[in-house]
Amino acid sequence: MAEISAAMVKELREKTGAGMMDCKKALTESGGDFVKAEEWLRKKGAASAGKKATRVAAEGLVGLLVSADSTLGAIVEVNAETDFVARNAEFVKLTEGLTKHVSQHNPADLDALLAQTFEGGKSVKEAITEKIATIGENLTVRRFARFQVDGKGAIGSYLHSNNRVAAMVEVLGSDSADAKALATELAMQTAAMKPPFVTREQVSSDVLDREKAAFRDELANTWKFTIKDGPARTGIFRSEDAEKVMVEISGKLEKVPLSQIVKREQITKPEAMWDKIIAGKLEKFYENNCLVDQLWVKDDSKKIKDVIAEAGKKIGATLTVGRVARIEVGEGIEKVKGDLAADVAATLGTGKA
Repeated sequence: MAEISAAMVKELREKTGAGMMDCKKALTESGGDFVKAEEWLRKKGAASAGKKATRVAAEGLVGLLVSADSTLGAIVEVNAETDFVARNAEFVKLTEGLTKHVSQHNPADLDALLAQTFEGGKSVKEAITEKIATIGENLTVRRFARFQVDGKGAIGSYLHSNNRVAAMVEVLGSDSADAKALATELAMQTAAMKPPFVTREQVSSDVLDREKAAFRDELANTWKFTIKDGPARTGIFRSEDAEKVMVEISGKLEKVPLSQIVKREQITKPEAMWDKIIAGKLEKFYENNCLVDQLWVKDDSKKIKDVIAEAGKKIGATLTVGRVARIEVGEGIEKVKGDLAADVAATLGTGKA
């Protein structure tokens, strides 16, 4: 059997990124053959990845890359199990590499991205599998966005300092410096205010019907409760039992003990006024949920549509907002809360059966 030297282990480690002990074992198993050793590590990585695939990966980073001329941009979310690993240099390098890859190769979707050739002739999926073996946690590429301007326009971007929130906004109608500055402002607005829609025209009839139904429910069930030795509570009546009344106040359910209620009265506007009231509430809904209708975070005396109009007037062009993307690490993933003491005990073999 060929002697495995420290230099050989070092060379394989630098080439693959795997741990020293894994590299030594791979070279030993393959008789010092580097090609076979790399294959051994790949197989080990695949097995390791399979075992870790069910673990929740809700931490990580978002990568952001925008071209120098502001016509091409990409955001990629890469997830790990812990925030500690998300700060690992290898994980940061992987996120940066995948963001650059998406920018250059324009994958159609996530499956296409995973199948594309990445660094060293490996597929993206294979590269991630190897990193799972090296880093020791489940890693995933969860989603990405890529914009390329077709015609006159500019892409603005914003990456928060924690590298966990990124946004891109496409402004169409001009490729001037002012248009680029506007796009950047809108990306900052998007990152901060999370608008699910760009314009009110994008809001579906189903969403509007749901909102209107909620407003009608609110109008029909608003009550005021006078509390003994306390302030009055006004909210939407939700339920009552022998001990308490449940009232929704500012979107949160609160318990009001029956023993403390001195007086209760229903606050109901005439039904003939409901349509007008609901129309006003819908305007507030648009203001909260549609980018162009939102109040500008830098000056709440203006709406975003006013900021866009002012920029267009200055440039001498009609400016519109095209595509918008906002990605936040772990958004929508239910995190599993573990018991650290139990996990340590299990690892040490001291846990009780």
